[in-house]
Amino acid sequence: MLDQLEAISERFNEVAQQIVQPEAVSDQKRFMKLSKEYKDLEKIVVQYKDYTQLLEEIENAKKVIATEKDEDFREMAKGELDELLPRRETLEEAIKEMLMPKDPNDSKNVILEIRGGTGGDEAAIFAGDIFRMYQRFCEKMGWKMSLVDFTEGTSGGYKEIITEVEGEDVYGKLKFESGVHRVQRVPATETQGRIHTSAASVAVLPEAEEVDVDLNMNDIRKDTFCSSGAGGQSVNTTYSAVRLTHIPSGIVVQCQDERSQLKNFDKALIVLRSRIYEIELKKHNDAIASQRKTMVGSGDRSDKIRTYNYPQSRVTDHRIGLTVYNLPAVMDGGIGEFIEQLRIAENAERLKEGATV
Repeated sequence: MLDQLEAISERFNEVAQQIVQPEAVSDQKRFMKLSKEYKDLEKIVVQYKDYTQLLEEIENAKKVIATEKDEDFREMAKGELDELLPRRETLEEAIKEMLMPKDPNDSKNVILEIRGGTGGDEAAIFAGDIFRMYQRFCEKMGWKMSLVDFTEGTSGGYKEIITEVEGEDVYGKLKFESGVHRVQRVPATETQGRIHTSAASVAVLPEAEEVDVDLNMNDIRKDTFCSSGAGGQSVNTTYSAVRLTHIPSGIVVQCQDERSQLKNFDKALIVLRSRIYEIELKKHNDAIASQRKTMVGSGDRSDKIRTYNYPQSRVTDHRIGLTVYNLPAVMDGGIGEFIEQLRIAENAERLKEGATV
């Protein structure tokens, strides 16, 4: 492991030199690539420095125990060693996890799609609640969320809402959220106080770049129409909304959030590219899933992944059996514990089976 860490440290120093060269600064794509690599390597190098310093402290403590004649000094060294050895074990585990092959999509931005499922009006209301949950989580993470398209429910919430989320390691965290989210509660539309079960589906798509998907613009039909959502004076007066149809696959995407037709076109194209990319990604994930007995991060939008029980203030993630009794905090964006435990479970799977993404 030390040899691997030393090689990473050397590469980090190389990147640090390259990133300040004029030819790198003038080439935006290369500069962004180097900047990302620098940031990724820096996290490991910081841990490597802490690790080497810790090893040195352990060796010094062992030397004192072996050579020092003063019993008080030896006892102090033994006490120090008892503290240092568990720290070394914890740090080694953290470094091993950082050195594991990463999903190349983890650093990507995402297209987040939420749709009301079974349950009629209540499902649309719940889809709105789920959207606000992610909205609050994104705020806490310092991510930027921007609206692409939405269809409101007749009694509130959304039949469908699509957003773009930008930030650091967005897909790496949100990828575990794909699937069916189920709610158990007394709907606002229920007059007799009976508990109903309804659902909303969530799809988290890594935002595909041009290099990921080669789209032939001749295969895309573009239609324009008047916006029907929020947008000020331009709503229903200008053909700013855009609908794109990918003829070979039949995938249809529309965007009406921006006042500018060009901006709506760009957003719609990002979603279209990401949906096409998702098809290939699903094939890849299915191949991995066939090798695993448990599949924490399959991302299959048909899997039932979590239940939100309002009467008991209970939220249960069915993939890892984690239950918390603090539903209001979860709905206010407090999903970090679920995401962290799912990440740990996935890494444990990969370590156990020697799987790589």
